[in-house]
Amino acid sequence: MASLSQLFDAADSEVRTLLDRCLDGDDLAERGALRLSSVNGRELHALLAAADELRRRQVGDEVTYVVNRNINFTNVCVKACRFCAFSRTQRSEEGYFLEIEEIVRRALEAQALGATEVCIQAGLAPGLDGTFYLRLVQGLKRAAPTLHLHAFSPEEIKYGAELRRQSIRDFLLELREAGLGSLPGTSAEILDDELRHRISPGRITTREWIQVITTAHEIGLPTTSTMMYGHVESDAQWIAHLGRLRAIQLETGGFTEFVPLSFVHQEAPMQVKHFLPGLRPGPTGNEVARLYAISRLMLGSSIKNIQVSWVKEGLRLSQWLLSCGVNDFGGTLINESISTSAGAAHGQFQTPSELRRLIREAGRLPVQRDTRYRTLRRFGPLAGSDEDSALDRIEDPEGTFGSYSRLTRDPRFRFGARAR
Repeated sequence: MASLSQLFDAADSEVRTLLDRCLDGDDLAERGALRLSSVNGRELHALLAAADELRRRQVGDEVTYVVNRNINFTNVCVKACRFCAFSRTQRSEEGYFLEIEEIVRRALEAQALGATEVCIQAGLAPGLDGTFYLRLVQGLKRAAPTLHLHAFSPEEIKYGAELRRQSIRDFLLELREAGLGSLPGTSAEILDDELRHRISPGRITTREWIQVITTAHEIGLPTTSTMMYGHVESDAQWIAHLGRLRAIQLETGGFTEFVPLSFVHQEAPMQVKHFLPGLRPGPTGNEVARLYAISRLMLGSSIKNIQVSWVKEGLRLSQWLLSCGVNDFGGTLINESISTSAGAAHGQFQTPSELRRLIREAGRLPVQRDTRYRTLRRFGPLAGSDEDSALDRIEDPEGTFGSYSRLTRDPRFRFGARAR
């Protein structure tokens, strides 16, 4: 087999050496990642080819997806992160709150349409009862005992533990016993406190985020891992973030996947109100491709699943990223509010058949998975034998499931009117 140094003779010798070492089985060190973070042209093509080859060796040609529904039960939050266009104050006319009965209804609706997971995240609502998170998990598991509950960011776990006046560990144990299945590893942004203070003063610290994540792993709750990039971070900062994730995974083995999240700038407060010096309007296309490829080289041997966010990147770029180290297409989502509120224009829902079409067109094999990446169904290279699911037959998703803009205007769910 020809080495990359033979295939890409025009590439810089240092770049060729780094990529060949990765193909020989070495993990990419942070110093090497920093060198690769600025490549373009022929060297960028060499990086992407190396990431694609590593992906093939580590996870094969299958691309996974999950049938799930996002339920962001409130947009009212006591924090005011400068990147977040989703949150509202408790006095806002657009503040909403879904009570447990409505959350359960939406979960059951999703399950009836074939969903195996509900992903539940929200703002930190003021005045929330200390037992709310526990009662929510209990209510969902009573109504839908087989549905996987992927819920509550580390920021929410910290907030809930404070409301319950419990330790992080005791609060997580309580939720796990009630039926919580896993945690989203969001609220990470970039794990650098100086940077976090610039974009989200008062938010969970790096130490606290790591405490929640590692405690969850210790008690058997897996989590995802994420990174929001394309704002004011430096290359060294996001590479160090990947290094932290790798170190955690080598210690705990609890991450199921890594999900890079492009900063969506259009409605973000630090774009329209705070005017942070050096703020970028999200990453460029080359930056996105480089980051996914470097993520595969740095993380692939420890966090083997690299997921693309089609909500952030759109379907066309997401499909292309399957050739840059990606092996997971995320979920159907059904309702997506957080990126949509920031200005993302790629929709709130994709049918399983559309995800399979994109995967096949990229020359890969679609596989429906569960939250823990266990295979539920493998599909062949041709669509002829597929059976349409109930979700595939939805013709008007917004009419069927509603949208974020409609939710913020619905008087039934107005935060100021909710029962205390």
